[in-house]
Amino acid sequence: MAGRGPADRAGAVDGDPTAQAARTGTVCPTDGPDGPSPSAVERATLRLREAAPAEADPGGPGRPDEPPRYAPAWLRLREPADAAARAHDLLDPLRIRLANLPSRADGLVVHDLGCGTGSMGRWLAPLLDGAQHWVLHDRDPYLLHFAAVGAPRSAADGSRVTVETRRGDLARLTPDALACAGLVTASALLDVLTAEEVGTLAAACAAAGCPALLTLSVAGRVELAPAHPLDVEITEAFNDHQRRTGLLGPDAVTSAAEAFAAHGATVRAHPSPWRLGPGEAALAEQWLRGWVGAAVEQRPELREPAGRYLEERLAACAAGELRVVVHHTDLLALCRPTGGSS
Repeated sequence: MAGRGPADRAGAVDGDPTAQAARTGTVCPTDGPDGPSPSAVERATLRLREAAPAEADPGGPGRPDEPPRYAPAWLRLREPADAAARAHDLLDPLRIRLANLPSRADGLVVHDLGCGTGSMGRWLAPLLDGAQHWVLHDRDPYLLHFAAVGAPRSAADGSRVTVETRRGDLARLTPDALACAGLVTASALLDVLTAEEVGTLAAACAAAGCPALLTLSVAGRVELAPAHPLDVEITEAFNDHQRRTGLLGPDAVTSAAEAFAAHGATVRAHPSPWRLGPGEAALAEQWLRGWVGAAVEQRPELREPAGRYLEERLAACAAGELRVVVHHTDLLALCRPTGGSS
């Protein structure tokens, strides 16, 4: 996401990291709800991701190939901006499709992929009528715990909302995993998937015959005011970083739209930008650190000018003088209903 700072599955900071949390699978039983506290010698920035602890692997030290997880504190910090950005214009066509699906005694079954701490459910469940059962998917049991505890309990019309959690790897998603699904959702997920994984997701939704609402995918564009000569170069370096290791990054929505359309789905896309001003200074600060950090990791020759750039931008942010628009796109794929959707 352009709201995402760097998005490298192996360890870069991520400025929009909810989706990447789906790929992690570590447990920190001694952590508080905000994750471990940074030591005094660390820079004064919120930890977006935590290293895999030894406790995560009962067979020994943390596995070297185990990616870090996202700190709940970061996910909580960005949740209001996510909620404000998501495209309400996609809800009416979604409601129409849901109303035409066969009814179930236990209500609408919603699968939330890469749920993180459950922000998508907290936003969407109260906007839909009728009983709902949310199935929360993530690789991180730590985040799944927070998602289940913080899940909404009632729909827009007061109907009951229930939840269950499933730990698993989205890269291995199968149509069977979406059996009886009435809706698939995800937030900030598509751009940290590969084209193959997006194709697997589209195929699974099509086989289940259920619509998919996939929000807050990075669009590759950022607007900062006042403007700065390095804005374009930092943006380009960041976008290159997003595409490292085969991830889709800014190409995610186009790839997903093509994949769903190939399965006969009707696809709609709508802008969903973060608009960050003085009231969102804490989020803007953390996003800036991740965004610039990714650009420097991609192009080390930017380190010195980018360091000065970041200092200037953070000062403007603290003074209430910086405005940032981080562009995302929401996608609604209306797959053809099948017997498996009910």
